[in-house]
Amino acid sequence: MFNGLLPIGSVVLLSGSTKKVMIIGVCQRSANDPKKIWDYTGVVFPEGFLAPDKMFMFNNEQIEQVFAMGYQDEEQLAFKKKIDVVIENLRKA
Repeated sequence: MFNGLLPIGSVVLLSGSTKKVMIIGVCQRSANDPKKIWDYTGVVFPEGFLAPDKMFMFNNEQIEQVFAMGYQDEEQLAFKKKIDVVIENLRKA
């Protein structure tokens, strides 16, 4: 399995779901619980963004299967190194 956070654009299936989700954001806070940090924000795939209330926040451990990895280049890999540390430190706080 992938270590740390998946890149934006990755398409995954969450445990207990039959609909795929595309990751559109990482290291997110919920408006309902600003102290909680989520690994990802996603939208249904292939439909994409439908409305703010149709977005999902979820964590790595909820991912059952990865169907496609998002785009990765030097910029994304450098960002991943930083964000993996940031999210780990935020969870410890």
